[in-house]
Amino acid sequence: MSGDDSLRAVFTRHRWRLLGAVVLLLVTMLAGVGLLGLSGGFLTAAALAGALGAGATFNFFSPSAGIRTLTLVRIVSRYFEKLVGHDATLRIARDLRVWFFRRALPLAPARLGGTRTGELLARLMSDIGEVDGLLVRALGPLLALAGIALAAIAVAACIHWPAAALLLLLSLLVGIGVPVLAVRHGEAGEVERARHRALLRTLAYEGLEGAADLTALEAREDWRGRVDAAAHQLAADDHRRRGRLIAGNVLHSTCAGLGLLAMLWLALSAFQQGRVDAPLAATLVFLTVAVLEVAAGCGLAWQALQSARVSAARLQAIVEQPPSVADPAQPRPLPEEATVSFERVVFAWPGETRPLLDGIDLQLRPGERIAIRGDSGCGKTTLSALLLRLWDPQHGAVRYGGVDLREVAQDDWHRRIAWLPQGAPVFAGSIADNLRLGDPQADEARLWAVLEQVRLGDWARRQGGVSAWVGENGATLSAGQARRLAMARALLRDAPLMVLDEPTEGLDVDTADALLVDLAAALGSRSLLVITHGHLPQGVVHRQYRLQQGRLRPGTDDSALE
Repeated sequence: MSGDDSLRAVFTRHRWRLLGAVVLLLVTMLAGVGLLGLSGGFLTAAALAGALGAGATFNFFSPSAGIRTLTLVRIVSRYFEKLVGHDATLRIARDLRVWFFRRALPLAPARLGGTRTGELLARLMSDIGEVDGLLVRALGPLLALAGIALAAIAVAACIHWPAAALLLLLSLLVGIGVPVLAVRHGEAGEVERARHRALLRTLAYEGLEGAADLTALEAREDWRGRVDAAAHQLAADDHRRRGRLIAGNVLHSTCAGLGLLAMLWLALSAFQQGRVDAPLAATLVFLTVAVLEVAAGCGLAWQALQSARVSAARLQAIVEQPPSVADPAQPRPLPEEATVSFERVVFAWPGETRPLLDGIDLQLRPGERIAIRGDSGCGKTTLSALLLRLWDPQHGAVRYGGVDLREVAQDDWHRRIAWLPQGAPVFAGSIADNLRLGDPQADEARLWAVLEQVRLGDWARRQGGVSAWVGENGATLSAGQARRLAMARALLRDAPLMVLDEPTEGLDVDTADALLVDLAAALGSRSLLVITHGHLPQGVVHRQYRLQQGRLRPGTDDSALE
């Protein structure tokens, strides 16, 4: 990957395909314009020859050969223009999504946590869809029109220079003036349209995700009303957008009609004055008709360009957020296994003045297992976020083997951690697909070994093996099985430090206890930090602490292993 990871670089990477598509589109349009102009002149010459009687002659073979050649060129160039253009568009669509994920994922969850999932989906789907069609819907037609206009003006200049001047004026008017006039002040409307489109997608997504809760609270009708209101807003935006386009088309038709009449008058005057022959005068008229036909799509192209600019700005607003942490210019190496230590750590969330963690001191030695307990909102998850280096403390330091985590590369540190977050997802796919997120290189024997460690071996065999499908969000699993599968994935990572955030959330007491006991047996020599507010069975951890008012206090739960 090159050093430039901007949105512009995505298009630059495919510049030759884009250029080829535009050139082929220009050739197709030139062939069409030339075909119309040549045919008009040919038909006029044939009509005049017929009207003048048997003694009249005209060149039949050259124009007919030109018509056949242009017809063939148009067919071939249109085929390859579609082939190259769609190939470039699909490649750009692919690379735009990769670019967005690559730029956005380092911002999760710290920076992206404040953006609704539906809003992110809208930007990923709708906004990227507007941007990836920039060539087909906007740039290609506009650039091709510019080439067509220049070629037509050059041909007209060879026939009759006043006609070339009129064609230049008409091209500027219908190609730039009228469309820009039609879409002026439309950028604010495009911003509102994009916002309403994202709102509708967000409400629809959240309504589907929370359908059970909405039903239980008898709030489905209220939510449906909000979705309908958002849909009506988007429909109104589309109606205004179409209104601007229709107004532009009406203005275009008016200017085109007047321009065509002016060119007809000019061509007839030149013919009457003997400056041009009748076939060439007809060519000027038909050439004008062809240019106006090509320019008919300019309003839509300018509107698509405006929409793409708004969507590109929305995408960049996400990915150009500053990351919560940054790698140092010269990262320090880390030992494979060492003590994790929090040293007088103070942390407050951005915009907050009261620290959530106020002078935290903690040591986790290799092979040691400790638990942090406390009420909801006391800062337990924040403590794990600092350990994962999603954020850096304002004061104090988090160290590994005496090295401040701010002095090491994030990737190097994350390789030493296996994290099981609260509500760890089970993805649509096979059992093996879910497990190999922990270790993509794990063979089948290792997959079965880790399934046995979490007591899922028999269940996996009943399902048909590790290739069995587990369904969207683990639809075919119970809550306990889903948590065990997620734990197996974390164990498969084989990192020296495991961090669990509320690992038994939503499970009954017996299932939760069995899960934690199995975990303790499977850890081996690895260190463990458990963030929980629930009960811990005897023997799971060596030490417990309680987090209160930003400070850690030794736990008194006698279920801990002393």
